[in-house]
Amino acid sequence: MAVCRNAHIRVRIDFDSGRSIGPGKIALLERIGVCGSLSQAARDLGLSYRRAWNLLDDLNQAFAEPVVATTTGGAHGGGAQVTSFGKALMARYRKVEKAADAAAKRHFGTVPVQKRRPPPPAAGTLRRPLARALGKS
Repeated sequence: MAVCRNAHIRVRIDFDSGRSIGPGKIALLERIGVCGSLSQAARDLGLSYRRAWNLLDDLNQAFAEPVVATTTGGAHGGGAQVTSFGKALMARYRKVEKAADAAAKRHFGTVPVQKRRPPPPAAGTLRRPLARALGKS
């Protein structure tokens, strides 16, 4: 057995309103902050535009202030900008995440764990070629 040296944690914060923020929404906000575009942020994260828009809409509906301000396309194109409230929200989330990660490492860093096993074969694939399994060469 090995000792767990790299415990990690994923933080999701649920609010009384039934809304939440977690790593996916925060990653979307950070990406929008970098590229200034919801569609580009969605592409960069491997999300459909619809999924990204729904996540962003959920964030903007969750709080009294918007986290992202958007402008529609036109001659100069549209865009998205993280608001000062959105930036503060990301900073608070990252601070909580960092504290939780440190606590996980402190409390679970010496827990004995099994060594990592290779992932099982994909469904429908054989572990060895069929000819070998049937005793043929």
